[in-house]
Amino acid sequence: MVIRFLQDARGATAVEYGLITSLIAVAIVGVIATLGADLYDLFAMIDLS
Repeated sequence: MVIRFLQDARGATAVEYGLITSLIAVAIVGVIATLGADLYDLFAMIDLS
């Protein structure tokens, strides 16, 4: 039972998918944080026109 547990790779795959998903989420938040202020300024400028 212990050997079968140690050879099971399903948990490792789930952890890998979780890490990939979290890295994608961090990248999206970074892009939104970077572009958010620029987009706000752009729409504010359009609104004043």
